[in-house]
Formats: sequence, C-alpha cells, structure tokens
Amino acid sequence: MLFTPLHDRVLVRRIESDEKTSGGLIIPDTAKEKPQEGEVVSVGAGAKDDAGARMAMDVKAGDKILFGKWSGTEIKIDGEELMIMKESDILGIMA
Repeated sequence: MLFTPLHDRVLVRRIESDEKTSGGLIIPDTAKEKPQEGEVVSVGAGAKDDAGARMAMDVKAGDKILFGKWSGTEIKIDGEELMIMKESDILGIMA
C-alpha cells in the first residue's frame, strides 16, 4: 500500500534499539522504552505560508531522525507499525 502524508506531516519507521546494555545485560521487552529514533519513509508536500506558497520540507525519505518521546500517532500499514508526525515534532537529523 502506498501512503503519502499531507501538508507538513512525515511517515516514520522506528529504529529498534539494542537489547543489551553496554555492560552486556539483556533488557527484557517489558523494561524497554520505545525508541526515539526513526527513519523517514515518506513526506508530505509541505505546509503553505500566509501567501499560499509551499514551504519546502527539511527532511526527505531515508533520513534518520530523532523525535520527541510523545511525538506522533502510531498507525499500522500492511502489518507494519509506523508513525505519522508533524515535521515540527522532529528534533533533528542524525548524520
């Protein structure tokens, strides 16, 4: 299924974190927090300014991003859990 977000929204796939600590301890699923890192799957066309012109998006598909802990709305597309969030919820692009 092809999904394109509208306006300044972004479709994100979470990047799962390691299951071990740096000391080698295994973290059980119940104690793990959801990761705040993700990969941009697709982006909308961008919001419009007061004059009606489109503002370009700062992120593009394939970018690895960091987002806030409570950002976005979780959805399921073709059995895969993804998130939709506004571009302003993205804290930064990771190199």
